[in-house]
Amino acid sequence: MAEEKTHERLPELFDIVIAGAGYVGLLIAVSIGQARPGLKVLVVDAAPEDAWQRDGRASAIAAAAARMLRQLGCWEEIAPEAQPIVDMVITDSRTSDPVRPVFLTFGGEAAPGEPFAHMVMNRDLTGALRRRAAELGIEVRQNTAVESFEVDPVAVRLRFGDGTTHATRLLIAADGVKSRLREMAGIRTVKWEYGQSGIVCTVAHERPHHGRAEEHFLPAGPFATLPLKGNRSSIVWTERTEAAERLVAEDEIIFEHELERRFGLKLGEIRVEGPRRAWPLGLTLARDFVRPRLALAGDAAHGIHPIAGQGLNLGFKDAAALAQVLVEADRLGEDIGALDILQRYERWRRFDTVQMGMTTDVLNRLFSNDFAPLRAVRDVGLGLVDRMPGMKSFFVRQASGLTGTAPRLLQGQAI
Repeated sequence: MAEEKTHERLPELFDIVIAGAGYVGLLIAVSIGQARPGLKVLVVDAAPEDAWQRDGRASAIAAAAARMLRQLGCWEEIAPEAQPIVDMVITDSRTSDPVRPVFLTFGGEAAPGEPFAHMVMNRDLTGALRRRAAELGIEVRQNTAVESFEVDPVAVRLRFGDGTTHATRLLIAADGVKSRLREMAGIRTVKWEYGQSGIVCTVAHERPHHGRAEEHFLPAGPFATLPLKGNRSSIVWTERTEAAERLVAEDEIIFEHELERRFGLKLGEIRVEGPRRAWPLGLTLARDFVRPRLALAGDAAHGIHPIAGQGLNLGFKDAAALAQVLVEADRLGEDIGALDILQRYERWRRFDTVQMGMTTDVLNRLFSNDFAPLRAVRDVGLGLVDRMPGMKSFFVRQASGLTGTAPRLLQGQAI
């Protein structure tokens, strides 16, 4: 009787596996899938199937990001629920001050008829990207975590939480600021905490906001009101961590009272809609964005303070740059997981992210205090900028995401 042979089952091979089904991971998948449909892409995420549908947060989408979403075939679905931001007001005061003088106003458009930013509910953004991923045949698996991985010269061998194994030419970590894959890869970070937490909630108000966003610099940190569709606004409220935790734990009446002290009555009576939550704020910058067959993107590479509202748009830039590098390399027949290919992405994105991280750090330290001489200096500075049209135009371009060497998708062009 012939000896029966057994064969070890080889793991399924993908070209790219992306860990993290947030907007960064999905943007990378859709961007690559649209430009190179022959590449086999898998997106995995540890969260439950419906977690993204329960996300009540909203984000500011810069004009460049909207151009990218339009090029990817997602903006048409998002646009009806997106609220244009037509101008922004910046004040600097104490919570108890009866009058909040306006020191700086921004207005204008990225281009004729194109607002410099829109407010979009996170679930609308994620839903549109998931729909487009499905149209492109990209698989998205929830409840699936990468438990371990090993890198060899030609592939990354992955083991998932359910015990299954896969292999991929490239692993992309888009799994957030506390990235487990970054930790498993031994990539160190520059990190410090601010002792602040950001409270996020949505409020309904009696009168319309007319598309105006406001940022009040208060001693504990910035208090931003961002317009949503209808008579609603998204609140990003920075407080010292102990105070933030106490406020979130308070009953609805006390929380709304404290909120009203900061929000004011200019839009009439306000009412909190949905849950409120707080998360600690800090600065996290990865020392390396890439390793052989591994790339970090989004918050896995950098986590910054929300004071400038640029965290999400940094993620868009990462996704657009990484997708462009990989697509161009694949067209030339190059190995998309090779370190020299991935370092093109790292060189493209490192300076911008470090610069933005340092900028938000300085702004937070400059404005999150009640030191009288410093308040006087910064208020004079804001007033001077308000009287310089050229400088204001530069800041509008910066807020639009249209400065620097932007990847083609952020210019509204195909890769």
